[in-house]
Amino acid sequence: MTATNITTVVDGYIAMWNETEPIRRRALAADVFTEDAGYLDPVMAGDGHDGIDAMVDAAQQQFPGQRFELTDGPDTHHDRVRFAWRLVGQDGPVAAGVDFALVAGDGRLRAVTGFLEPAGV
Repeated sequence: MTATNITTVVDGYIAMWNETEPIRRRALAADVFTEDAGYLDPVMAGDGHDGIDAMVDAAQQQFPGQRFELTDGPDTHHDRVRFAWRLVGQDGPVAAGVDFALVAGDGRLRAVTGFLEPAGV
């Protein structure tokens, strides 16, 4: 895993969370995640491309017009990556977190575990 490759994957991950067009969002999910990947944080979970796509769609319905931004990282070692993000609305940040992921041999994410932080981070 090279820093350039994982940066591209993490950028695609953030883009997936922001993509509102279902076909493009699903294509980003396939680019970023392995077929058997899973996502888990304190408030949502999704398995496989379909489950992750449905989870992102639900988050977009809950937070319309708000966008995710990468705020730190990615930091990598071995088959692990860590990065921080925030969700920003019209009036500023509404959520923030740190995600930890396992990277598969093909460079895509195999599992993501998200931790939420105070929104002002």
